Amino acid sequence: MMMRALKPMLGFFIVALVAGNVHATAQLALDKGCYSCHGSPPKKSAPTFEKLATEYAKYKNVPAAEAELAAKLREGHIFGGIQAHERLSEESAQLLVHWIIQGAH
Repeated sequence: MMMRALKPMLGFFIVALVAGNVHATAQLALDKGCYSCHGSPPKKSAPTFEKLATEYAKYKNVPAAEAELAAKLREGHIFGGIQAHERLSEESAQLLVHWIIQGAH
């Protein structure tokens, strides 16, 4: 009986956690200055987050790809060695890549 009462609460907490994480990642992008280049309008030839999300949606539900892309981002292999990318911590890069792949909203 108690499990039936807990199931709706568990669902609520999962939704709240995901929503909070999405907001936190958008805030991380803001804090790291990502919107300076990837905002609207984008800086020079930088893609917007919307365009990145469209391009990288194919990696949805592929955790190994997310980790690999985050590592490549930090190593300068994606977008040609941008210092702001290389200064990201491993954790920040993984969060941002996951956020982008999930639609960047």
